[in-house]
Amino acid sequence: MHRQHQTAHNGGLKPLHLIVRCGTAPVLRKKANFSTERPCSVPGGPRGVCRTGDVIVGGLFPVHERARSVNNDTSQRCDGFDVGAFLQAHVMVYSIGLINKSPMLPNLTLGYEMYDTCRDVTMAIKATLRLMEDRVNPTEECLHLRNEGTASGRGVKAVIGERHSEISIAVARLLALPLIPQISYGSTSELLSRKSKFPSFLRTVPSDKHQTKAMAKLIKTLNWESVGIIGSEDEYGKFGVESLIDNMSACLDFKVILPTVVSREEDRDLLKKLMKRLGESTAEVIVIFTKESNAKVVLEEAIGLGIINKTWIASDSWSTSGEIRGLGGIQKIGKVYGFIAKRNTVPGFEEHVRNFTAQPTREDSFFCDHLNLYTCSRETNLTGQRPGNCSLADADECGANVRRLADYIDRDESYAVYLAVNVIAQALHRLLKCDYVKCERNATFSARELLEEVKQVNFTVDNITDIAFDPNGDPSLGHDILVWDTTDGKVSLKKMGEYAPSGDIVMPEHLISEYGNVTVTASNCYKVCPYGHELHSNKDSCCKTCSSCGPNQYSPGKKAACASCQDDEYVSPQRDGCLKKRETFLEWTDGFSIVLETFSLAGFVFTLLVTALFVKHRNTPIVKGAGGGLCFLILLSLSFSFGSVSISIGKPSDFKCKARLPLFVLSFSLCVSCVLANLFQICVGFAFDAKAHGRLRRFNNPVAIVTGCMSVQVTLCAAWLALDPPHRRRENSPDGDDGVLVRCHNGSVAMFAATLGYIAFLAVVCFLFAFQGRRLPDLYRNSSFVAVGMLVYLVAWMLFIPIYLSTAGAYVQAVEASAMLVSSYSLLVCHFCPKCYVMLLRRELNDERVILEHIRKHYENKGVSPVTASK
Repeated sequence: MHRQHQTAHNGGLKPLHLIVRCGTAPVLRKKANFSTERPCSVPGGPRGVCRTGDVIVGGLFPVHERARSVNNDTSQRCDGFDVGAFLQAHVMVYSIGLINKSPMLPNLTLGYEMYDTCRDVTMAIKATLRLMEDRVNPTEECLHLRNEGTASGRGVKAVIGERHSEISIAVARLLALPLIPQISYGSTSELLSRKSKFPSFLRTVPSDKHQTKAMAKLIKTLNWESVGIIGSEDEYGKFGVESLIDNMSACLDFKVILPTVVSREEDRDLLKKLMKRLGESTAEVIVIFTKESNAKVVLEEAIGLGIINKTWIASDSWSTSGEIRGLGGIQKIGKVYGFIAKRNTVPGFEEHVRNFTAQPTREDSFFCDHLNLYTCSRETNLTGQRPGNCSLADADECGANVRRLADYIDRDESYAVYLAVNVIAQALHRLLKCDYVKCERNATFSARELLEEVKQVNFTVDNITDIAFDPNGDPSLGHDILVWDTTDGKVSLKKMGEYAPSGDIVMPEHLISEYGNVTVTASNCYKVCPYGHELHSNKDSCCKTCSSCGPNQYSPGKKAACASCQDDEYVSPQRDGCLKKRETFLEWTDGFSIVLETFSLAGFVFTLLVTALFVKHRNTPIVKGAGGGLCFLILLSLSFSFGSVSISIGKPSDFKCKARLPLFVLSFSLCVSCVLANLFQICVGFAFDAKAHGRLRRFNNPVAIVTGCMSVQVTLCAAWLALDPPHRRRENSPDGDDGVLVRCHNGSVAMFAATLGYIAFLAVVCFLFAFQGRRLPDLYRNSSFVAVGMLVYLVAWMLFIPIYLSTAGAYVQAVEASAMLVSSYSLLVCHFCPKCYVMLLRRELNDERVILEHIRKHYENKGVSPVTASK
């Protein structure tokens, strides 16, 4: 394809030469290239031009800006000549000429029949009906353009146009009936992608679906968070605005929908309200998504009222408008970013236009309007109304004015027209099975066949542009992002980025950084906040303010919300984050801990010494009288009891918390149970009542007593550990906000109280037995010392309760450890120290004969015979 076009370009395709009679003065130029070119006008309707060929391509171009009724509404006349649209129409003529000069369609010639729609739906419908009608009269204005039926006639097989979406929608409904392929070069409305309504519509420009996604991506990339949108009631503006709102994540500051056509005179009140809204708006960027004429009215009004230094986004309908860029004071409105379909240059067209001259044709061709505009230099006006007696004063001046046409060539829709012609040519090449030498099929085919081939095209134009259509008839083309550059005092277009259909956007890094670093907008709206503050959205506005975080909250700033620290953290002085609280617990280096550990270690060592002493004298009466083997079980339990105090010191863990109190409870319960069994054994041995002695002897089983007592405590501890065991807890330190207290929580208070209460119960029983045994012939006064020991235990834990409740912080565990130490020492000192004293210092008393003598004297003093007492 590139090779064919290059050949056509380099081969020196001669320019289209016209001689047009404007009024009475003929303008004669060189020999015509296309001698069969003729005007094709609809009486009372659109005017056009045509050229015969084997395959006819229709064209619809808004060469004039408006249509008005004349002759009592029986006909219409068009005003406001649009030079850009005229040149786009001429791109179609030029592109067809390139195809005819190339070997793309050998032995076949493309012809055209195109009309001026005057940007009017009625005129476009008339022109479309003209293209669709059966013309079998060979004397018609457009000679040889016969349509012998939709199946095989030589009528129009494809239509290029229209430019505006609302007109293309009307035309597409008509062309859908015979399924004539319609390829638009400018209509971008999403509605046209609905194949159920418009089955034969395709386009060579991206739909607004991609344009609005591109706008939303630009808004996000440049960190714009509040957007104002101006649209219009037509399909282009209405669908575009809604699609943009759906795609963007920024806050919608306002949305204004204008009428389809806006007039500064007729819509004065509406414009006044709009300007007031613009003046009050805090939006960072304003999107104008409407047709060029409406955008021009809005910007003219804004300039007149001094609404300047805003940031605007222009939709593709006006982003390259030379008329708007030429408005007086347009440089003051601020930055303008625009979107346009991927831009490119039609190869050789600019040179062709600069060499443009005229050749003979009928006066009512719309090409005549072009010559009136550019060859009649002194009387030309931009309204498009032809002077009554225009004549060419000077041929050289005429040539200079004609060459000025090149200044009006756009690079977007003109290239889209060029692509549309190439798409049709490629589809014909495939349909007619051409091989650059000949075509296997002739030009007899249906428009529907051509439509199916157009849908399947997938090729590269001039090795530059890949063109293919998706199932909706939309091309795989992206957008160029433009900026209006005013550095030299004039408004020129500068490409600054691009957007691909995949969703990727390319923008200059410095621009992204520039907008990304904006913290406060020109309207004093905050985009980010400092440390310790969060963005606060106003209910009726996109403008955000910064509010301070609460007393116990922090925020790292920017867009982060305020948050609370965790229990083991506190808010930093800068309020930008959380700091770990200083952990407080009963440390080993604490003075109280040193005292506790000293007494605990001393008790453990003393227990080991007593154990060694009792092992050495295990066969002596004093050891046997103290319980024999039960003494060693008591000493073992006391060592665990002293050891449980050490677990209370240091940083708590769940394991240490679970082991500490249950270990003490079980070990001390075992001690008391053994002492109780020993006291019970002594009471049974010295019972005076024979019957009572007999009953008590049946229960005199130390192992059974210890096992029974311990089974209850083991059950209580098991339930405690299963239901709500002791555990580590982190809580705010009572010393200040920057500390966290790590301590052991006792879990179920009820179970803790039950275990201590059970020990107290055993201690009371022991005390009662010991108190009863104070009158017994006990040489070593075991009962008296045990009674004192149990009393000390009970008093210690009674004092522990109020102290425990009134103590805070890490010393709660120290109070518990103190009570555990007192309990252990009470039993160690009161039960074992007197015996150790006898074994070490009163060895003579540790003799069985001495004991028996003491018992005998005891009973004699009571007046009881020892023999009787023993019965």
